[in-house]
Amino acid sequence: MSANWKSYPTADDTASACATHILSVLDSALSGGVATLAISGGSTPKLMFAHLAKLKFDWTQVHVFFVDERAVPPTHADSNYKMAEEFFFQPAHVPQRNVHRIHAELPPEVAAKHYRAEIHEVFGLEPGELPHFDMMHLGIGPDAHTASLFPGEPLIEDREHVVKPVWVEKLNSHRITLLPGVLLSARHAAVLAAGEDKADAIEHILHGEYEPLKYPAQIVAHHSRRAVWFLDQAASARLSE
Repeated sequence: MSANWKSYPTADDTASACATHILSVLDSALSGGVATLAISGGSTPKLMFAHLAKLKFDWTQVHVFFVDERAVPPTHADSNYKMAEEFFFQPAHVPQRNVHRIHAELPPEVAAKHYRAEIHEVFGLEPGELPHFDMMHLGIGPDAHTASLFPGEPLIEDREHVVKPVWVEKLNSHRITLLPGVLLSARHAAVLAAGEDKADAIEHILHGEYEPLKYPAQIVAHHSRRAVWFLDQAASARLSE
């Protein structure tokens, strides 16, 4: 399996390159009038969000969604929305009407239902259809999870549904996440990972035997032909050209 991956000296260099790629894809998508972007949370995206804001892009016709969210209010320190609002939406002047957050302050099943309905409305989906995001930004964890699809999660094998709540046993918490079918339906994907704690996972994801229940991010690595992996030197240390 040969994934399209790029390595950069530092986490900031990697985040900058990823941001530039995302905006290039969105710029092309806007030739159709509007564009859609799904973003992930975490520490590494914070750097990328800062670069997205600095690049002075016109966000008036871009609809921004979330790949996943923790089951907390939008003002909570753990909220993906809160972090994106502070480091991306406000400094980049993304219109609030274009931001489609997951209402994770609601019970997880209800939050997932509301988010599913909003996605269906914005994309104009028929029953059973999956949305095709113009750009999907993903990250990975040291355990090889992506979105909120953690090792052992049965939903890793779901290709039909849009979004579901999940219980993450090791974190003792609920999350709401887009599902593999949506990740794989994206027209483009950018996977951003930095840090030596990701090196082992990256090696298994890109070069190991296909075991998605053990290494969930392999879903994207093995099945998405339009995914580009942006890695810093530390994260890509165990890979070879």
